[in-house]
Amino acid sequence: MSFRITPLTDPACGAQSRRLAWLASDADSIPVGTAFLRLFDGGQEHLAELTLHVHPVERSKGVGSRLLHAAVAAARDNARRCVSAQAEAGSPGSHFLPAHGFRKVLTLRYARLPLADVDATALTGIVERPHPGYRLTSWQGTVPDDLAQTFADSRRAMDDMPMEDTDFGIVAWDVDRVRAAAKAVEQRGDQLHTVVALDTADDSIAGFTELVVPGNGTGDGQHYGTGVLPEHRGHGLGRWMKAESIRQAHGRYPDLGGLLTDTADSNTHMRHISDSLGYVPTHTTVQYQLDL
Repeated sequence: MSFRITPLTDPACGAQSRRLAWLASDADSIPVGTAFLRLFDGGQEHLAELTLHVHPVERSKGVGSRLLHAAVAAARDNARRCVSAQAEAGSPGSHFLPAHGFRKVLTLRYARLPLADVDATALTGIVERPHPGYRLTSWQGTVPDDLAQTFADSRRAMDDMPMEDTDFGIVAWDVDRVRAAAKAVEQRGDQLHTVVALDTADDSIAGFTELVVPGNGTGDGQHYGTGVLPEHRGHGLGRWMKAESIRQAHGRYPDLGGLLTDTADSNTHMRHISDSLGYVPTHTTVQYQLDL
């Protein structure tokens, strides 16, 4: 059976990345698969991220291989040195990617906190426990102007997060980038909530945690990242901030089902925090990388 691969114009281009797209269709012009390749910049100009789907009925017919060939060629044309892709453990993708030269570089463990099971009293106890030298504050949407620079500076807390063998690079953050990221969440109709720990000596941000909630307040929220600057670690700030984030979500969104988080398998510290707050493991995905 013959298939046609058609490059598409993808409107999902942001300030820090752009995305290429391809559609696979059969001889009757019926879509059977898609591939998207995100090209990053801002410290990750070497990286391309692949998302590839083939209709289950059309698998093992060469559709995925042709889509992959188009995406890899585009990555090379754009001077990328590697392509990354994720697949759930045991899924067809976890067999397809290694068979096409991708190597396993990172294992991510996913977990969910059912908000119906949250003990609000216990959360309040965690949040109200004193952390000498620090205080919590929070905002919804874009960072307030008076905290914008210190928030951008605090993003380096993620620079040394465990990424196993991934060629992830260092993301370069500035005020424009943090504002653009918040704007992107708003434009798609979701709500971004940020909790930070401030160093009371100078009101600089020592750590942060971000949560994105669907715009209608239903379904599940998604944790985007929790980080504490190296010079402020060892004071329990990560658990403190995350507990406050959960407490706020629990109180503000009565119809929200739960909160989702994903953590590198090797990040035992953050996994322990999630476990201690009641998150229940759901599944595991594997990140693969093709070196070009």
